[in-house]
Amino acid sequence: MVQHWQELVPIDRYIVAANGLLHEYDRKVLTFLYQPLIGSVCFSLYMTLWAELEENRLWSESSTHHLLMNLLGLNLRDIYEARLKLEGIGLLKTFVKTDEGERSFIYELHPPLNPEQFFLDGMLNIYLYRKIGKNHFARLKRFFSDQQKPKEIEFIDVTRAFQDVFESATPGSLQYLQDISGEFEANVNQQFIGRKDPQSVQINTNTFDFDLLMAGLNESLVPKKALTPKIKEVVSNLAFLYTIDPIQMKNIILGAINENSEIDIDELRKGARDWYQYVNYDQLPNLIERTQPSKHQVQLTEPKTQEEKLVRYLETTSPLQFLKDLSGGGEPSRSDIQIVEDVMFKQKLLPGVINVLIHFVMLRTDMKFTKGYVEKLAGHWARKQVKTVKEAMDLAKKEHNTYVGWGDGKKTGKSTKQKPIRTEVLPDWFDENSKEAVKDTTNGTNSELEAKKRAIEEKLKAFRK
Repeated sequence: MVQHWQELVPIDRYIVAANGLLHEYDRKVLTFLYQPLIGSVCFSLYMTLWAELEENRLWSESSTHHLLMNLLGLNLRDIYEARLKLEGIGLLKTFVKTDEGERSFIYELHPPLNPEQFFLDGMLNIYLYRKIGKNHFARLKRFFSDQQKPKEIEFIDVTRAFQDVFESATPGSLQYLQDISGEFEANVNQQFIGRKDPQSVQINTNTFDFDLLMAGLNESLVPKKALTPKIKEVVSNLAFLYTIDPIQMKNIILGAINENSEIDIDELRKGARDWYQYVNYDQLPNLIERTQPSKHQVQLTEPKTQEEKLVRYLETTSPLQFLKDLSGGGEPSRSDIQIVEDVMFKQKLLPGVINVLIHFVMLRTDMKFTKGYVEKLAGHWARKQVKTVKEAMDLAKKEHNTYVGWGDGKKTGKSTKQKPIRTEVLPDWFDENSKEAVKDTTNGTNSELEAKKRAIEEKLKAFRK
């Protein structure tokens, strides 16, 4: 993963541009609808860049990122990560130019969606509902809405048309207008100041396997023309929002087909939402950090040792990608993903801590990801308020003997005084004393353990680099 110091340094210059005029009403939309999703740091960065634009202008003066750091009281990493979030949610576009070793940026601010677009977006509104809850969501809907105008049956429209008020131009006047028509256009390298329509967030349609989806739909006699470009955009967004695979999406689409063999977008959204709430106990998805938040990262310098490289990898990799790396690039099972989602949402563990949990459990249980064992460890780490990768590693070392007992379980009905033999494989970040404590006392079992350990270490080469 590219580090922020490779993308941005304090002396890099930037200019703020606006993709059309930003209105005062946009501040309320950003404050109440976007800020709960992107956080106060992103909100402050957007507002600061907006403030650099002169009133009714589309361009600011040139500044350095060092000035931006002083204005916001933030380090460059936080500014860079806030910028990425603004880009991802559609509020900012970034352009860069390198000239003789000097780098300069254009930060183009984009207006937020208007309230109607936001509340009917199909993705952002779901995230906001999940974030602030039903009551506050309803309150915001009331805040951004008002009574409709009286019905036409009560009032009569008496508005005059253009032709009723103005007369047509004479032929001579039309000739005059043709001669100076070039005067009406904007000058070269200039544009008129105005408002442009904001664009909603759109997940790239290439991220979804439409070939597999079409193969399933063809078996159900759904016409190919039903998957219009608009429908594909909605399907891509819903697949990302609710983590729906093509096989399940086929069933949802079949439930949204109307009598004209067309896909009803409203029914498609409702079907996807109902499916997600059914399998997730009436919960809705949440917009979460894909990797460990910067304020809880401990490996801030360039890693040198093997352990520092592993810590940096665990901090900058999402749990889903980590599961893929453990499988050699293959897609993790739906049950494994469900376990990780449950732990992340219910136990509120951070992504980096989740990665350490996955690493420990996979190696200790011979690459088996058992839900009960994972949830028990996660509950303990949540109560201990583990926030960083290093804290998770240290706790796993300290409580190792306890965790071994949890993994072995308590046997009932029979009792034995024979000392149990441990055969688990441990992560490399355990110290030598911990490794010695778990060695088998028999040569045969020890040889089997070493062979198993070598095989698993081969699987982990991908993320140790």
